[in-house]
Amino acid sequence: MNDRRFLTGAVLLVLASVPALAPAADVAGKGLDAVASSRDAKALAQTIDRRLAAKWAEAKIVPVGPADDAEYLRRVCLDLVGKLPSASEARDFLDDRSPDKRAKLVERLLASPAYMARATEIWRQLLLPEADTDGQARFTSGPFEAWLRKKVAEEAGYDAIVREILTAKLGGRNANPYSTRAEPSPVPFYFAKDGKPENLAAGTARVFLGIRLECAQCHNHPFAKWKREEFWSFAAFFAGVQRQGTDDALGSIREVAGRRELAIPGTERIVKAVHLDGSEPAWKTRSEGRQVLSDWITSDKNPYFAKAAVNRVWSRFFGIGLVEPVDDMGEDNEPIIPELLDEMSRQFITHNYDLKYLIRAITATRAYGLTSTVKQKESSAPPMFSAMPVRGLSPGQLFDSLVQATGFREGGGNGYSMDLAGAKGRFLELFANRNERPTEAQTSILQALTLMNGQIVSGATSLEAGDTLSAVAEAPYLDTSGRIEELFLAALTRRPRPEELSYLSAYVDRGGPTGDKSKALADVFWAILNGPEFKHNH
Repeated sequence: MNDRRFLTGAVLLVLASVPALAPAADVAGKGLDAVASSRDAKALAQTIDRRLAAKWAEAKIVPVGPADDAEYLRRVCLDLVGKLPSASEARDFLDDRSPDKRAKLVERLLASPAYMARATEIWRQLLLPEADTDGQARFTSGPFEAWLRKKVAEEAGYDAIVREILTAKLGGRNANPYSTRAEPSPVPFYFAKDGKPENLAAGTARVFLGIRLECAQCHNHPFAKWKREEFWSFAAFFAGVQRQGTDDALGSIREVAGRRELAIPGTERIVKAVHLDGSEPAWKTRSEGRQVLSDWITSDKNPYFAKAAVNRVWSRFFGIGLVEPVDDMGEDNEPIIPELLDEMSRQFITHNYDLKYLIRAITATRAYGLTSTVKQKESSAPPMFSAMPVRGLSPGQLFDSLVQATGFREGGGNGYSMDLAGAKGRFLELFANRNERPTEAQTSILQALTLMNGQIVSGATSLEAGDTLSAVAEAPYLDTSGRIEELFLAALTRRPRPEELSYLSAYVDRGGPTGDKSKALADVFWAILNGPEFKHNH
């Protein structure tokens, strides 16, 4: 198996010779409510299309052509459910002649359990990023994920989700997420931040408002808008939050009621809670700091909240936001198309912060439906979304797509045994993307070797162990061309192009370098799984 990369060099060359992709590093409710959301989403999609078209015309930008059905299918499945469709699903979609099949596909995906799992994963990574790197945070993330999954299933508005996080009841049964009695709860959000007001303030501003405040925690930066006093005034909304016990103890999270002030460390100055726009909190009788902060953050008058959410959702589907970086939406970092972000934010508010409404609108736009195939001389970051940027798959997307394409399942098949959960954990750790942008993702040497010779791909491309490969190789109703087509549908969500099919069929029929047709077919599958097309969303 270690020599296969040399035996199949010609196969990889053919697969890489297809029309160029811009390389990654170089280059609503249900029922009637869903129908209404879909109808309104089409209207927003048309508005987005008009604004982008006007900008393209103004800048004399000629967008690329539309993506074909195979490209769109692969893209939207990776974006919505985090993995490839099956070969049979791909075939059915490609053979469907319905004019509205793309919209129907989006609705099917949004209604699937796979969407709920993927959405939960995405929002957990955003809201509780500490679980990816910190052992204690990871151990206590279970109640948070269970709570978040419930919110996704309920199709809760984004404002309601954020409000529930910011006003979570601290103490009682959920005071310690380590407890086996802990119920689904957003309390691990506080635990991951060590219950410290400064950590909670920085995390809240970055995630929910798209504002970086951390630099103002210790000093005043001469070119930054936010000063140290403003940081600690914002942190004062969390002044009552405390973690019990020593730093290395499994302490509980509690709150001392009525605290609305903090001392700036290293000074004698005491600051009161003040909103980031300078407005005074609307204190009510016995109202807590977090409740008042929640009211301000999720208000439709907040200048940051809806825009930050819309920008993050846009970035999820294009790899780059209307504002970059997505968590640096300061006044000195203007959106690429300000009026587009303004309009989408207004509609997001009008539609009760419905995340599915945004998804329906974005996936229906002309921009989302553009191809990523560009001329080699063109930039890997097409201006103003005039082509779909190529994005590296996230570790989760890559693992789940490998499992989908190769037929791996827990307990294995054809004598191959694999602990799927354990294997995924090790894979995610190895392929952690170090917070790099999807459009700039690069594969390390260790990661490349894992894909070429690791347990997953080695087993998948073994005639004795790989479920997909063995089923295709042994199918009596398939000839060589049919077998190659099945492997392409399973791994690339498309049929092979004529030149690919001609070359690869000849390669398999002559048995490759060993004279064995079955082994040559396995070589083809190995080359497909290790090619750049499989490892990118495009």
